[in-house]
Amino acid sequence: MSYLSKKNVEDLKVAGKRVLVRCDFNVPLKNGVITDENRIVAALPTIQYLINNGAKVILCSHLGKPKGEPKPELSLAPVAARLSEKLGKDVVFAADDNVVGDNAKAAVAAMKDGDVVLLQNTRYRAEETKNGEAFSQELGSLCDLFVNDAFGAAHRAHCSTVGVASYVEESANGYLMAKEVQYLGSAVNNPARPFVTILGGAKVADKLNVIENLLNKADTLIIGGGMAYTFLAANGYGVGTSLLDSEKIDYCREMLARAEEKGVKILLPVDCTIAKDFPTPIDGEIAVNIVAADAIPDDMMSLDIGPATAELYAAEVKNAKTVVWNGPMGVFENPTLAKGTIAVAKALAETDAITIIGGGDSAAAVNTLGFGDKMSHISTGGGASLEFLEGKELPGIAAMSDK
Repeated sequence: MSYLSKKNVEDLKVAGKRVLVRCDFNVPLKNGVITDENRIVAALPTIQYLINNGAKVILCSHLGKPKGEPKPELSLAPVAARLSEKLGKDVVFAADDNVVGDNAKAAVAAMKDGDVVLLQNTRYRAEETKNGEAFSQELGSLCDLFVNDAFGAAHRAHCSTVGVASYVEESANGYLMAKEVQYLGSAVNNPARPFVTILGGAKVADKLNVIENLLNKADTLIIGGGMAYTFLAANGYGVGTSLLDSEKIDYCREMLARAEEKGVKILLPVDCTIAKDFPTPIDGEIAVNIVAADAIPDDMMSLDIGPATAELYAAEVKNAKTVVWNGPMGVFENPTLAKGTIAVAKALAETDAITIIGGGDSAAAVNTLGFGDKMSHISTGGGASLEFLEGKELPGIAAMSDK
């Protein structure tokens, strides 16, 4: 399936139509206050376009995991208030535990062209995550057209991402979804070369399919984070008490052999930042040493790449034309153990390559470390971007109307 063959919001005739927009307003809340509004800001271009073109704009999203029952602390009311400020106009919040209850129906019935209504948390309904037909139909009854702009939920076949599309005249991707498809799609299917992929994070198991898919596409795979130690073990190195996926050692050995056959370079750590134990608290002070990757003592664990590895990885990034990064190099939440991740982020910030950050911890790392504005694209979906890199079909995009 070609994601690029799907309709975008501009392909729809929206004037005077009721348009349901699935956004990703799954924002962090502390005592009812939004602590990071990036996802709200990311949704604004699509919402503003629909307002400017005379649509009646009905927004929906999930927030957290209420598991099919109303939880006041996971209400979208704070999002409605913030959206009103951002858009400079009143966003009516349909406070309905049933999501599509009397309040929602009345709010939609009273809409004029250019008005905005936000529905309650879609996961207040147990059927949402099961893609139940009745709830999909109820959502569809509120609108004429459907726009999916929630890339972060595009890998989920839920009522508000997939099911509702069957009950509307037409559906399309929003601007954010289209941007994700453009960047990730081009990187995976038609990258400017050399194409370098950086994979980090904790477990090899989480990235099995990504590694396999990218072996057929990338020129270089850089491995860091907790998953690197299973690869080092596959090379016969002792890794002490470092994170190790012992059931995947043979798999890593096979991937190294296949990479060699295909002429794909795999870079592994040449030195490591080691400590006696994992830091508690995670950002607390910790005593560390630097050792060669083949010299980790039996009673020590590696928690970050070392300086020589950081230099090696940065040099590889500098020669790249496309870089996709998914997963930090170490325990980046700790200042002492963030040096590897900072070095890689800095190298990406200084390169002329197209730089794509694959959501989740990688996005958190580059934003926290102050490099976010230097990247070509930071994905809004951790799980969705991973599945995209695996080459999987994303149901939330597949369900949209073809051009």
